Amino acid sequence: MPTKTETETAQRLRAVLGRLARLLRPTAAGIAAGLTPTRVAVLLNVVRTGPVRLSEIAEQEGLNPTLLSRTVGHLMDDGLVKRTTDPTDRRSAWVEATVEGRRLAQRIRRQRTAAVEVALARLDADDRRALEVALPALERLAVSLVENAG
Repeated sequence: MPTKTETETAQRLRAVLGRLARLLRPTAAGIAAGLTPTRVAVLLNVVRTGPVRLSEIAEQEGLNPTLLSRTVGHLMDDGLVKRTTDPTDRRSAWVEATVEGRRLAQRIRRQRTAAVEVALARLDADDRRALEVALPALERLAVSLVENAG
């Protein structure tokens, strides 16, 4: 049973990670491309892991198949991804980013990184060092969450 302090730490960490994710979600590149947050998430996933099966994207992003199918359809219409049928299993589909999709994903990532760099520069040196020291633990936490989800 977690202690009160452990529960409070978990709640604060969850809240701040959620807030950071929401604040970093919109970018000028994504907005200019007319992408919703879900479309951005799927595009970035496909660029990072593609070519990838639709079923894997659904699992990784927590999307139902109908929403994912519509999202991929919009990304295809925008020329950002292409979808192919698996030759060994015609019920399965693969998604891969196009050159334009990879370029847009790169712009979105650059803009998100720049936003974090600006925010970090506003912090004092002790806070920046504390975040740097905490990064390995946060990375292990992410791995642990993935392992526990499966």
